[in-house]
Amino acid sequence: MGMTMTQKILADHAGLESVKSGQLIQAELNMVLGNDVTTPVAIKEFRKAGFTKVFDTEKISIVMDHFTPNKDIKSAEHCKFVREFANEHNIVNFYDVGEMGIEHALLPEKGLTAPGEVIIGADSHTCTYGAVGAFSTGVGSTDMAAGMASGKAWFKVPEAIKFVLTGKPSKWISGKDIILHIIGMIGVDGALYKSMEFTGDGLKYLSMDDRFAMANMAIEAGGKNGIFEVDEITEEYLKDRVSREYKVYKADDDAEYEAVYEIDLSKIELTVAFPHLPENTKPISKVGEVKIDQAVIGSCTNGRLEDLRAAAEVFKGRHIAKNVRALIIPATQKIYRDAMNEGLFDIFLDAGCAISTPTCGPCLGGHMGILAAGERSIATTNRNFVGRMGHPESEVYLSSPAVAAASAVKGYICSPEDLD
Repeated sequence: MGMTMTQKILADHAGLESVKSGQLIQAELNMVLGNDVTTPVAIKEFRKAGFTKVFDTEKISIVMDHFTPNKDIKSAEHCKFVREFANEHNIVNFYDVGEMGIEHALLPEKGLTAPGEVIIGADSHTCTYGAVGAFSTGVGSTDMAAGMASGKAWFKVPEAIKFVLTGKPSKWISGKDIILHIIGMIGVDGALYKSMEFTGDGLKYLSMDDRFAMANMAIEAGGKNGIFEVDEITEEYLKDRVSREYKVYKADDDAEYEAVYEIDLSKIELTVAFPHLPENTKPISKVGEVKIDQAVIGSCTNGRLEDLRAAAEVFKGRHIAKNVRALIIPATQKIYRDAMNEGLFDIFLDAGCAISTPTCGPCLGGHMGILAAGERSIATTNRNFVGRMGHPESEVYLSSPAVAAASAVKGYICSPEDLD
């Protein structure tokens, strides 16, 4: 029996000819990631276990992004604790305020993720790097500590689900709409501890930003990881970013999948996830008039340049509705600068938006846009659980940047086409 993309990567990193689903393996790691929330716990476990040095100073990335710039004394102490550890161990890829970005946008941008690599991160959305053909997955802080010390991690080889994408998406349809459609179709546990593998002729219509958004939200379907077949679009993205050698893995024709779904991208509508689960999706045509108080455009899912361009296209020549707050949060310093230099900031400011330095911000109820009781936000983030963005009696609706921008202009959830 053949192997999937994920199984081939794991087999190679475990030094085995082949692996099968359910098998326990120990694999060599190419990168270990942590942030300002999870790394303090990992450091304590690292020291508690008696470790005194990291396995490779260049294969650990620590990014201060969740509560930074520090929102309170506790977050300041966390960051100081991590900063001192990074300095003590000469962590090369340590990113602090002024250099950092949201981790899952920053690492690919810096060329720290590549096809065929095995990457763990003490953050559930580490699965984002599957967009470049890597096996990447979230782990706990204890596993991060062990990974920092040994450069290895244990895995149970996951079963796989194959998504064959066909057709060309309509105007305004993005990777966010596609992945919300898929999660609505299979549910938040539809891919529980499984690899979500994306292939098909439809890939040629998906940009890297689309793919990052989709791989990012594999965890919202319960997935162990999401991974895209590497093609010319991937290679073009990597060309000026990754100079080291990497290996591209392609699934065998006889690879075994638990399920295979064929999805015609031309039939997907703009999609919105209602509270309080990402699976509670509705096509925009069936949303109705849902009033909003806030729109958030950013996060590790949709804070990239293409996302900001889509929002700016909607905002141009328009202004947000009265009593609506619109927050724009570029995912990295480079994206911030590029958006500013393209004139996108002028469009956002003219429309009445507020622009933030890169940060996870309100996505996890951190800061820069916390909701009060009874308030509703449409957001390009990845989770809409109870109290995710503030008060437990607030509501979060998930959408693409285009829908979030249009909704900010109208004051209720709508399509960009409703503004014409």
